[in-house]
Amino acid sequence: MVANERGPEAMDTTLVAIIAGAAALVVLVLVALRAERARAEAAAHIARLTESAERLAGMQSEMAGRLQQAQTGINERLDSVTKRLADGLAEQTEKTGNTLKTLHERLAVIDAAQKNITDLSQQVVGLQDILSNKQARGAHGQTQMENLVRDALPPSAYQFQAKLSNGRLADCLLRLPNPPGGIVIDSKYPLESYRAFREAADDARRQEALRAFGTDVLKHVRDIAERYIVAGETAESALMFLPSEAVYAELHASLPDVVEKSYRARVWIVSPTTLMATLNTVRAVLKDARMREQAGVIQAEVLKLLKDVGRLDQRVDSLQTHFGQAAKDIEAIQISSRKVTGRGEKIEALQLGDATPAEELAPPARPAETTSETGD
Repeated sequence: MVANERGPEAMDTTLVAIIAGAAALVVLVLVALRAERARAEAAAHIARLTESAERLAGMQSEMAGRLQQAQTGINERLDSVTKRLADGLAEQTEKTGNTLKTLHERLAVIDAAQKNITDLSQQVVGLQDILSNKQARGAHGQTQMENLVRDALPPSAYQFQAKLSNGRLADCLLRLPNPPGGIVIDSKYPLESYRAFREAADDARRQEALRAFGTDVLKHVRDIAERYIVAGETAESALMFLPSEAVYAELHASLPDVVEKSYRARVWIVSPTTLMATLNTVRAVLKDARMREQAGVIQAEVLKLLKDVGRLDQRVDSLQTHFGQAAKDIEAIQISSRKVTGRGEKIEALQLGDATPAEELAPPARPAETTSETGD
């Protein structure tokens, strides 16, 4: 009776054990399937991460190559600009040296010519006959002045019979940059009073002729100052050209007060020799102005190049910042990958038994995992 009573209980126990074993087997199969799927997903994730890292490395290598190529191009441009600047400066230096040499040679020629003119100034009988007519004398002075200007300056640096804003016609206008601006040359030839002074028979007549000579010169000085010095259009001074070295020398020797008054009126009296020296100075000023213009163009181009280099440096810094951020992202991806791999290895190494608590078989809580990832 006892045996029969235990029989059903034993059968129930056996049935429960079978059911428990079947349940444990199902659990083991489910865990194995989940672990296999987790390993497959982890392997696929790692493969994708590896591919992304390789692409990033390739992009970084390509960008480094482009940056190196750009830097090489910039260095080549800088070398080319530096070479052009050096060549230009050397050429300008050579031209300036040649110009100075030519100027010295011409000054030597001028000195020799002045000596010859001094020797020939005594032989003026034929010239006096030619210059007895005022109109012919004026044309002679104008022609002499024009020849001197043409010999010394390029055509763009002067204009004959230039009309000013006040309606006056200037014998010659030298086109100089501001300052000082255009300078007018006006030819005057006070020959009658000079002849009277030279031919005076006694001291009284000589003094009277000398005063008349000074008066004529001052009249010409005032006329030039009033007509050919125009504020805002010409320079603050003008040139009065005396075609005769003898008249010029006598004026400075006998009438220094007249010369001083001409200085105060800003009218500079010049002879053929001193006009030639003045024109050579003007030519040097014009060449210097052109050189300064070219230097300004070169300086502007260099400043633009420096700005381009500055912008390139800023872009390189920005690109370097992006590379640094990409490196940080790759490092974070590698940390996540190592964690996924570690968790997969833990799942693979997990040993399940009859005594394994149900809590250990349950999957880890998702919020806690999210918190861990965020903390990384």
